[in-house]
Amino acid sequence: MGDTDSFYQSMGITGMTYILIVLVCITLSWLSLQQLKLETFLKNPKSMPSKLLLILLSIALGYQVASFLIAYFEWTGMLKGLL
Repeated sequence: MGDTDSFYQSMGITGMTYILIVLVCITLSWLSLQQLKLETFLKNPKSMPSKLLLILLSIALGYQVASFLIAYFEWTGMLKGLL
C-alpha cells in the first residue's frame, strides 16, 4: 500500500510542477509580447479580438517554451544513467 501512495504522491508533485512551469512561461510570454508593437499590424488594437489574439499568442508561445523546458529537464535526468 505504501508504494502506491508514494507513486501517486510523486505523480501529483510532478503534475503540479509541470502546471506551474507552464503558467510561469505563459506569464513571461505575455509580458514579453507586451513589449512588441503589435498594434501596427492590427486594424483595431483596442478591440476584444485583438486582445484575444494576444492571449492566444501568449498561451501558444508559453506552452512551447514550457514544453521545451520540461523535456530538457527530463533529458538531463536521463543522463544520470550514463555515469
